Amino acid sequence: MPGRISRKRTVVTRRDIPPFAALRAFEAVGRLGGVREAARALDLNHAVVSRHIRALESWTGVALIDRKAIPRRLTADGARYHERISAAIEELEDASAELIRDDRDRRLHLWCVPGFAFQWLMVRLASFHMRHPEVELNLRPSDRAPDFAAREADSDIRYIRDWDAATLPRHVRQLELARLPVFPVAAPSLLAAIPPMETADDLLRAPLLHEDNETEWSRWLELSGVSVAERLPGTRLWHAHLTLAAAKRGQGIALANEYLLGEELEAGRLVRVLPETTEQRPITLGAYCFLAREDRWSSEAIFHFRRWLVEQTPE
Repeated sequence: MPGRISRKRTVVTRRDIPPFAALRAFEAVGRLGGVREAARALDLNHAVVSRHIRALESWTGVALIDRKAIPRRLTADGARYHERISAAIEELEDASAELIRDDRDRRLHLWCVPGFAFQWLMVRLASFHMRHPEVELNLRPSDRAPDFAAREADSDIRYIRDWDAATLPRHVRQLELARLPVFPVAAPSLLAAIPPMETADDLLRAPLLHEDNETEWSRWLELSGVSVAERLPGTRLWHAHLTLAAAKRGQGIALANEYLLGEELEAGRLVRVLPETTEQRPITLGAYCFLAREDRWSSEAIFHFRRWLVEQTPE
């Protein structure tokens, strides 16, 4: 039959199951959409994941991946098998989590976007620890969101841009914490060295600082009524906290919000580039959100931390 790999099979017994490593690799490939993505999530070489898939196909006698398709995808047999394998692995994970839940309820493995962690979260965490000393918090700043399915983290605080918003991963819940206006900032020394910035159009002749691309500046300028060229010049620094560090050194103008700036505005190390009367209406580009695995959403640690975050981020 098409899609079948010739192999003699015996009657399946309860102990006659494929190697779990192969099942785990297949589940990750189907869930994440590719061998390389699965390899990163499982912290394996992609060649090892490929061998696991071929071993599983050999064991089952069924082609699970359509290798003629571009991009590659699961075969019809593979998709049906993946649905059941995913459910089985999820049940194993839930059973394991329930077994150790009493201890884990007091632990919180939190990832967080670095700028928010450094400028906002760290200066407030002492109040959380004082209120809930029983919670063991493990904080990891990271520009990459965690793979909740692989249990890399219990929860995450991420700035989600409006144009990046997508369907939540399976069994992940999200709470929007704050949607803040974004505005241009620079060092006083830079503003003293360039022609006055009176309107948003004036920013097109100023040195701009970008994160990973020009999209934020392009969107902000467009929402300010400025016609934007196909590409905006400027230095690309990839991280929000690095763009602000460069701005403080007079290297250009950055986009920021109050959470990222911390005390920089009050101390005068950074200032608003445009007169506040020029910014006719606040411009928002996204929101800070708290995300957590659904099975951990009501745990003691996440419940207390989530409630504390809401108190700290009033609308």
